[in-house]
Order: sequence, then structure tokens, then C-alpha cells
Amino acid sequence: MTTKIRATLAQLVWLACAFAALLLAVGALLIALDANKSNELVQAILRGASWADLGIFSRRDGIKQFTGEGAEVKNALFNWGLAAIAWLVVGRVLERIIKP
Repeated sequence: MTTKIRATLAQLVWLACAFAALLLAVGALLIALDANKSNELVQAILRGASWADLGIFSRRDGIKQFTGEGAEVKNALFNWGLAAIAWLVVGRVLERIIKP
């Protein structure tokens, strides 16, 4: 019974991390495509991505900050892209640790 619970928990952790990475990737894409930020769905995705970046990979104050033309897009793609990769790596490592 414990094996089944650990396997299920490992899957849930992986899904949560993959969902966070998806939010970040879609958020960066929306920034790159200059999506309508007054749209409720776009706002919700950008809020979710801002939460998932944990402040470390923030597009406004993250690992790397670009300046000049297209800086907002470059910041979002670079920082949120790194954050998405980090979520996937951490998720996979945690899944391997939890899984029996």
C-alpha cells in the first residue's frame, strides 16, 4: 500500500512542477506575442507565471536583465525559460526521490 501512495505522490509532484513550467512557457509566449493584457485569461496566465518564477527568475528583476529595444520580451523569454527548465529538473529529481 505504501508503494502505491508514494508512486501517486511522485506523479502529483511531477504534474505540479510540469504545470508550473507550462505556465511560465505560455506566459513568456504571451509576452513575446504582445498578447492583450486586458484579457482575463492572459492576466491569469501572467499572474500564474509571476507566481511560478518565485521571484528568482522574475522577468522584471531576474537572473539576467536586458535593456533597450525588445527588453521586455527578452527578459520574459530568458528568465521565465530558465525558470521553466528549473521546474522541470526539480520536478523530475523529486519524482525520482519519492517514487519507490
